[in-house]
Amino acid sequence: MSGFVFKQFSVSHEQCAMKVSTDGILLGAWADLTSGDSLLDIGAGTGLLALMCKQRAPHLLVNTVEIDATAYAQASQNISQSPWPDIVIYNSDIQSFTSEVLFDVVVCNPPYFNDCLKGGDHARNTARHTDSLSFAELLVAFDRLSHQGSIFNVILPCNEAQQFIGQAAAQGLYLQRHCLVRTTKNKSATRSLMSFGYQPRKCEPSILTIHNEDGKYSDDYVALCKDFYLKM
Repeated sequence: MSGFVFKQFSVSHEQCAMKVSTDGILLGAWADLTSGDSLLDIGAGTGLLALMCKQRAPHLLVNTVEIDATAYAQASQNISQSPWPDIVIYNSDIQSFTSEVLFDVVVCNPPYFNDCLKGGDHARNTARHTDSLSFAELLVAFDRLSHQGSIFNVILPCNEAQQFIGQAAAQGLYLQRHCLVRTTKNKSATRSLMSFGYQPRKCEPSILTIHNEDGKYSDDYVALCKDFYLKM
């Protein structure tokens, strides 16, 4: 199997444009799941986020949407072979996706490349570039599929995160949690983990360092991810 083995499930990803990544693992482990009973994962990819969230909160009714047919097929297989085959996956773009349920929690590891050179892989371009799902379209989808108590969890590079925070604020969404992620203590943060909601809260950014100076995972990263990594 080409993929990643976690403590409670395995993820094949050879057919997916976007493989299992630290970004996805970070968001799956960090996302605020304390609100409610229903969750929507926008952009299933391998199914990683949906599976991680279900492991953390087994009571959640988890739905996930994936636009690419090949990724949808692989995510479906990963979900069916997991302990949580009740996760529901749809082969759809989020712009046209409809639901009778308004979701309590939404998670997304969105495309973020904008105005940069694309490669020849259409599926990878769709997964990585904002012309397939702009920040504005993503925020509109969240607004349409959420309610006043919903939480929206996202990970983005720090520069793009500032753009997203501004667009979210213009739509009446407040940044409620914010974690800046850096690979080592001596490097600048490269990723922003963010939770948004419709209610204002005091938000002081925290900092998460992935690796110690000796190259081993930091205590904070281990504490966040130890329920998932096989050898942690």
